[in-house]
Amino acid sequence: MEPAIPDLRAAPRVEAYEQLLQMQSLLLDGSNDVIAGMATTSALLHHAFSHLWTGFYRVVEPGTMLRVGPYQGSLGCLDITFGRGVCGTAAAERRTVVVPDVHAFPGHITCDPRSQSEIVVPVFAADDSLIAVLDIDSGEPAMFDEQDAQGLEALMRWFRVATA
Repeated sequence: MEPAIPDLRAAPRVEAYEQLLQMQSLLLDGSNDVIAGMATTSALLHHAFSHLWTGFYRVVEPGTMLRVGPYQGSLGCLDITFGRGVCGTAAAERRTVVVPDVHAFPGHITCDPRSQSEIVVPVFAADDSLIAVLDIDSGEPAMFDEQDAQGLEALMRWFRVATA
């Protein structure tokens, strides 16, 4: 039986991400299945923080196209071009992008009109190739900060190890 995902909305962010790292490690121990890792990590994050949308956009054409992968929440966009919207920008620039107000982000792609803020984290393989981006949307403005960026980047390191 898998452990229950705790409600971490009220926990200090650093402690919350430490707990999620431990759970991710436990749940994915011995696995190198990237899709299973995406599905598990999406579920952990989505239910721990009650985000609006939590999931991955996989690189299907390097440098060109992202396609929706495992996620939790309402429907996501099917394809996103590199450089377009928050996900495409994070992919093209290979960096975490924190957006306190999605309505102020040039070219923001509205998949869910309830979205107010967003964070997108690149996901790298062991060879430093970009394999996906983690996209999290919140119905609250300014939900994400540097602590979230660091915690999510730590969770994404599993993919480097899994692809080694």
